[in-house]
Amino acid sequence: MRIEKLDQDTKKGLLENLIKRSPNNYGKYEKDVLDILNAVKEKGDEALFAYTKQFDKASVNAGNVLVTEEEIQEAYREVGEELLGIIRKSLGNIRTYHEKQRQYSWFDSTPEGTILGQKVTPLARVGVYVPGGKAAYPSSVLMNIAPAKAAGVGEIIMVTPPGRDGKVTATTLVAAKEAGADRIYKAGGAQAVAALAYGTESIPKVDKIVGPGNIYVALAKKSVYGHVSIDSIAGPSEILVLADETAEAKFVAADLLSQAEHDEMASAILVTTSEKLAEEVSEWTDRFIRELSRGDIIQKSLDNYGYILVADTLDDAIDAANEIASEHLELMTENPFEVMTKIRNAGAIFIGPYSSEPLGDYFAGPNHVLPTNGTAKFFSPLSVDDFIKKSSIISYSRDALEKIHTDIEKFAETEHLTAHANSIRVRFDR
Repeated sequence: MRIEKLDQDTKKGLLENLIKRSPNNYGKYEKDVLDILNAVKEKGDEALFAYTKQFDKASVNAGNVLVTEEEIQEAYREVGEELLGIIRKSLGNIRTYHEKQRQYSWFDSTPEGTILGQKVTPLARVGVYVPGGKAAYPSSVLMNIAPAKAAGVGEIIMVTPPGRDGKVTATTLVAAKEAGADRIYKAGGAQAVAALAYGTESIPKVDKIVGPGNIYVALAKKSVYGHVSIDSIAGPSEILVLADETAEAKFVAADLLSQAEHDEMASAILVTTSEKLAEEVSEWTDRFIRELSRGDIIQKSLDNYGYILVADTLDDAIDAANEIASEHLELMTENPFEVMTKIRNAGAIFIGPYSSEPLGDYFAGPNHVLPTNGTAKFFSPLSVDDFIKKSSIISYSRDALEKIHTDIEKFAETEHLTAHANSIRVRFDR
């Protein structure tokens, strides 16, 4: 891995390089995506099935687009008891964590006759997009469905592209059934996003779409936002390890590569105060790459977006971490909890040498759907909050309103909104 001195120039260059990975910079695909969205909006199932045949090479129709109970049971037999047990353990941890995020309606009354409050309502129907093809990510299925269930969403619709044989990956089906998906449809890509956003003869319209996907899925979600809600526009995966001389180089290298193997646009960054650690980590990454099955992808990822930055002080390293605002941030320092208090921007923070990032991907419980491309400065991980909406409650008695009605009328008249003022005044005209 490249080793550079951390200064303003290297930090600026790194940030400019990372931002190139944002889905917002892939405008050349937008016309194709819009054509797909409009076709599904206008022609419904006809366009959805045609695109599925074109892109996924699968023959899907109104009779087989919905995954059957028989297909789900076949998936259970294929997955087997050992993996099923692991999926259930993971789901248990995810459920427990997200159930603690639940919010409840509240009301506050006063003797003067006012009632103010907030009514919390789960979304009625949510769509979960799950990638298919060669990749199978049952962990993402759990992470997207579990918080929706904890929030009390009325109906969870899942879409995922089928293979050429018209089947859905077994682990994906089992994870969806265990987590609580109500219906699963064989549809993927921008056409599946369109189906969820607008509805077709087979797939119902939803209120919100969540879940990761390729650039076409990301741009489709971006385009339908406003017509429905979405979770976020996810970019390529990223990890930043902040470490001092106490860190174990082998651990740091292994953790950096755990994200670099996602794809060639993934980012892996070490910021350290130790030149010795920097050299050792670089050596370990070379050694691991020769042994790992996705070594070619890892190497390209590191060549494009991998960095080892050596900082003069720990404060400089922390400032860099806050500026980069990584999706995953690992703290491997002498006092990691103290460092954690100084971190403002990160999707998820992993503290200590035995809190490796894959722990969060699969098992710990907090959501692994996290803000990318610096958006951790203003976005949060997927949570129960993403599956609820809030309504303000206002109730005043006549006596309570009478005490303040002239103030409201004056305020409205200041804004030249006389009908507003009149709406209050008519209640007290003699």
